[in-house]
Amino acid sequence: MPRRIALFGGSFNPPGLHHRRIAALLSEKFDEVKVVPCGPRPDKPEVGSVPSVFRAALCDLTFGDLAKVEVDLFDLEQDTFTRNAALEERYASEGEIWHVVGADWLTGGALGQSLIHTGWERGPELWQHSRFAVLTRPGHALNHGDLPRNAEIFPIQLDDSSTEIRDLFLHGESAAHLLTAPALRYIERYGLYRGTNPATWSRGTLEDLRCLVLADPANPKCQEWEPELRPHEDVRNPGFIVTLGGDGAMLRTIREHWRRRLPFFGINAGHLGFLLNAPDQVFEERTFPPKDVIFRQLPLIFMEMETLDGQRITDYAFNDAWVERTTSQSAWMEVSVNGVTRLPKLVADGALVSTAAGSTAYARAMGAAPLLADTPAWLLVGSNVMEPAHWKSALLSMDTDVEFRNLDPQKRPITAYVDGISQGPIVSLRARLSRAATAELVFLANRDMAEKIAGIQFIN
Repeated sequence: MPRRIALFGGSFNPPGLHHRRIAALLSEKFDEVKVVPCGPRPDKPEVGSVPSVFRAALCDLTFGDLAKVEVDLFDLEQDTFTRNAALEERYASEGEIWHVVGADWLTGGALGQSLIHTGWERGPELWQHSRFAVLTRPGHALNHGDLPRNAEIFPIQLDDSSTEIRDLFLHGESAAHLLTAPALRYIERYGLYRGTNPATWSRGTLEDLRCLVLADPANPKCQEWEPELRPHEDVRNPGFIVTLGGDGAMLRTIREHWRRRLPFFGINAGHLGFLLNAPDQVFEERTFPPKDVIFRQLPLIFMEMETLDGQRITDYAFNDAWVERTTSQSAWMEVSVNGVTRLPKLVADGALVSTAAGSTAYARAMGAAPLLADTPAWLLVGSNVMEPAHWKSALLSMDTDVEFRNLDPQKRPITAYVDGISQGPIVSLRARLSRAATAELVFLANRDMAEKIAGIQFIN
């Protein structure tokens, strides 16, 4: 028997407990539930009421722990609105696709006048050949003559809506009864749905939350500190993640766990520890769990790379991504910004793009000035540039798209690196700040990331 896949698309702006209950119900009847938050919709301008990165995080926080439920963020990442017919084609190779619809979408189906017939792209075709999981609510009569040929009915008692949640926040009222606890904390932390621009940082506390401790097994300091933190741990339901190690350990933790959308609180057992907190403040001053902290939501870089054999692979980086020469010969690259060729021939050891958070790492070592964490910009930096003469770096706006393309892949191969991890030889690398992927870093309020950067900029 083919795998039965329920395709649960929507705006999820924001996703509420009613959406979660629907996904949980479907997971009992199907082998997998695909939750697909849509990108911008011309018929629903309210979808853009908050940036997509916040909607992506809220979907992960609402559905991420449900068995057999997968949140697919591709529409948010690509800033697109994929119609149902295209969604069915996208997942068709994985199993038998069932479109999840409310019963009101079927009214008039017997006459070919349902919202599916009139509002969906290729609606009449889908009505005849596709499968539908129909959600019915008490008080909403369903004419069985309006059902499509392949339909299953799932009664569910829900009357809540995202519109109600938005209205409550907009009027300063509580929506706690309509949201999961993690989603509620996240909305309150960044001031979402208040009719104002959301914040990217916030002051708050971790003292009422339990944690998950992830320690670098190769670092003796981490093994020493770990027992002190275990009494505060809740492995099954943590409110934040504690990383014990250096910046490299934090990057690995972010890479492996960012989809959990939990704040990352690092304790430095390495060298610079730019992404972490000082251990003396945590242990000697007995400030764990910390009461006064600053949350910073920081973007990841989204990359698309083309390999030598024509394959296209995607990945995310928190700090930086770069290309560098593979052999002793310098790299020859074309550098384009927003589709415009800015450097027709860059002759260098390599080139790098960096987030503000990563600007204190290799970007700084290459000569670029580090950026404040909340600077609305990121960096493009050359490594040992020979041509064009005197070019070193460029400051990029948040919506910039950058592409490195190798001008001579056979004679002058280049290798791509993502947060220091080799991706092998490539022909091109295209990068931009992600529209869906972020990581929350937490710092003690008296030693925030901004203070660390000030220390770098004003060395005595």
